[in-house]
Amino acid sequence: MEIVGVCKTKPDFEALCAIEKGYDLYMAIPEREKLFKDAGIEVAGTVDDMIEEADLVVDCTPGNVGKSNLDKYKKAGVKAIYQGGEDHDLTGVSFNSFSNYDNSYGVDYARVVSCNTTGLTRTLFPISKIADIKKVRAVMVRRGSDPNEVKKGPINAIVPNPPKVPSHHGPDVSTVMEGINITTMALLVPTTIMHEHNIMVEIGNDVNRDDIIDVLDKRSRVILAEASMGLGSTAELMEYARELGRSRNDLYEIPVWKESINVVDNEIFYMQAVHQESDVVPENVDCIRAMLEMESDNEKSITKTNAAMGIL
Repeated sequence: MEIVGVCKTKPDFEALCAIEKGYDLYMAIPEREKLFKDAGIEVAGTVDDMIEEADLVVDCTPGNVGKSNLDKYKKAGVKAIYQGGEDHDLTGVSFNSFSNYDNSYGVDYARVVSCNTTGLTRTLFPISKIADIKKVRAVMVRRGSDPNEVKKGPINAIVPNPPKVPSHHGPDVSTVMEGINITTMALLVPTTIMHEHNIMVEIGNDVNRDDIIDVLDKRSRVILAEASMGLGSTAELMEYARELGRSRNDLYEIPVWKESINVVDNEIFYMQAVHQESDVVPENVDCIRAMLEMESDNEKSITKTNAAMGIL
């Protein structure tokens, strides 16, 4: 794969970083050309110029903005991947590397589900291979904002997000795990670094704690984190990512606290964390392979992506 270019709406430090990393920079809003020129940032052209050079666009625009770009992609005859901020109905196809890779094979437009939906699917799908899942309940403790979003909160509050139950996360999981019965609720807390999930899974067969530990331990892009080894919080998990030497401190994997895994009266309990900035990145890479028919087997694509990105 080759990156044709990066498109930005304004001449900020991210635009400079793109150029410093060797990428051609394009403008999303042509009328702002003077702003880029005044800032001393050279652009290679407009977003339309970039699209003409591409086979596929990864659309990371804010939620509900991508919809307005669809006609642009269709006119240029280019494929596009949307992110979880857009509705499933925009493409009719949502993507997860583990659970429904084949659904996006060769399609023109797909949507990689959100960080939370990706995190839930990463662990529920392998569990579904050994457990007869009857119902899933999940409570998500969400970060208040990303680290660079200085104008968002909450500052000193716990906010039901939304106060209505169920939240949208359950139906979103259903777009990539057909037939799953899942109910979710979520709240925002004053942190910026990760989400945390508390998951309860009703099952109809005999599965014990060791079975769950074994299936998650064998699954790539999932890691068992032990509080006893100093990984008892999201802050310590991010420190672990730093020690791994990850670019941007990204933790692509979903850490599941090993101590939290238990089975009581045919119900599985576990807690996991989600680095909202990074867990969907390898999903986008796999989705590119599927849509461009570069790899027909999902596990082969996952293996290639893991090797290229140093994923555990």
